[in-house]
Amino acid sequence: MVITADSPDCLERVIGVLARGGVAIAPGDTIYGLIGVAPETEDRIRQIKGRGEDKPFLQLIADPAWISRFSDFHIPDKIARHWPGPLTIVIPDRAGGTVAVRLPDSDFLLTVLRGIKRPLYSTSVNRAGSAPLSTVAQMRDEFEADVDLVVDAGDQSPGAPSTLLDVTTKPFRILRQGALSLSSEDLS
Repeated sequence: MVITADSPDCLERVIGVLARGGVAIAPGDTIYGLIGVAPETEDRIRQIKGRGEDKPFLQLIADPAWISRFSDFHIPDKIARHWPGPLTIVIPDRAGGTVAVRLPDSDFLLTVLRGIKRPLYSTSVNRAGSAPLSTVAQMRDEFEADVDLVVDAGDQSPGAPSTLLDVTTKPFRILRQGALSLSSEDLS
């Protein structure tokens, strides 16, 4: 099913699909993403993408305070100042592993997150090993039968994904250079 982003009931329908354990394609602040409630939709999103279990999904959050749900880590102010925005931060979790979190600069996603009140997995709209799709027509052709909802906000110019920063090591490490350029002062 496809719904336009400017439809009066779009947000309500997206929140409803996600609350029922569904997976949607939605516009983000960098690129379109496959989204679903974490951790319940992990297996389904992996199946849709054809992605193995060795590569985790980032989790979108609506507020930095949500980090306390799975980690005791405090994001340093010099890093947190880039939020909301295209920065994904890998932090330690309480289970002894890591989790990648991002506070998106998207009113649409923030409204969905606040409505669902849970972190959402987010990953680019593509099959594993392929480039992210940028047109709604491509996404519909490839994924409409696999997802519960496609939100059409128009085609996006091919853009860079979020920058991925690991703060579990000293010095901090950039794992993927993306839409946000970080300076050496940010990493020290």
